[in-house]
Amino acid sequence: MVISYNKLWKLLIDKGIKKTDLKPLAGVSTNVIAKLGKNDPVSMETLAKICIALQCDISDIVEMTNEV
Repeated sequence: MVISYNKLWKLLIDKGIKKTDLKPLAGVSTNVIAKLGKNDPVSMETLAKICIALQCDISDIVEMTNEV
């Protein structure tokens, strides 16, 4: 299984929010944004912060795929 944050990037585009704007909005670090950009795993706490900031559900920003 592979983690994909493509839904997060699409949501940001739809809301007119840049990755750099997400950092202070959700209270996450540059490191976290870099991990998300590489589809690396991040903590549930981090995903929850992003969901609260964007007023969305976790399924709106992350998905598990069978692609390798």
